[in-house]
Amino acid sequence: TPASTNPDITNPKFASTYMPGGKAIYFRTVTTDAFQGPNMANFMADTLKVKSVYILDDSGAYGVGVANAFEGQAKKRGLNVLGHDQLDPKEADYTTILTKIKSMNPDALYYGGVAQAGVKVVKQCYDIMPKVIRAGGDGVYGSEILKGAGFPAAEGLYATIAAPNILASNDAKPFVEAFAKKYGEQPENYSITAYDAALVIIDAIETVAKSGKPVDRNSIRDAIQTSKAKTIQGTVSFDQYGDITNRVVS
Repeated sequence: TPASTNPDITNPKFASTYMPGGKAIYFRTVTTDAFQGPNMANFMADTLKVKSVYILDDSGAYGVGVANAFEGQAKKRGLNVLGHDQLDPKEADYTTILTKIKSMNPDALYYGGVAQAGVKVVKQCYDIMPKVIRAGGDGVYGSEILKGAGFPAAEGLYATIAAPNILASNDAKPFVEAFAKKYGEQPENYSITAYDAALVIIDAIETVAKSGKPVDRNSIRDAIQTSKAKTIQGTVSFDQYGDITNRVVS
């Protein structure tokens, strides 16, 4: 997977579910929300000098997970967490909760969730608290927020991604140009992690084929487990649980 970031999928506590045969069967070319949420908390504390924050999530598994991970690290770093509420992503108006948050005068608002609620949070938060620092996970990274919230509401929004930011690197230039030519739009960083995931699979197939072993699920799984595939984001390898060993968050 190039974009699934829930830590539970590779958590040893849930090995009986996700590693039923004792081996990882799920590999990802991104890191997890266990790193993504805390990294934004660190960024707020170290770079933005935030002292107080209010947290919202969209009540989905991803949103709750990344928001909880952010909250845990925020408290460790001494940020004053003024509250943490869950939103109904189907609701159209979050004015009541945002007005309540405004009255508490936080330095920042952190949102964990995807664009369905995120577009409304970004737009309405700007309307009510235009000066507050706003941030979120990779659910607010992408064109849906830019198109849905528009300018100036989306301006200044901070977002993490669970991968290196390599779109502007020389290594990515041929891919970016080919992608834009083929699809008529610019790729995101997760477009690259998707491409890299394919490179890992292709590398595993080639490795098994050259070894003379049968090219089947088991042999490909084993080859991915020990992979050191050369990709756009660098050499990709995995730990015993299937997580990428490079845990960069951007």
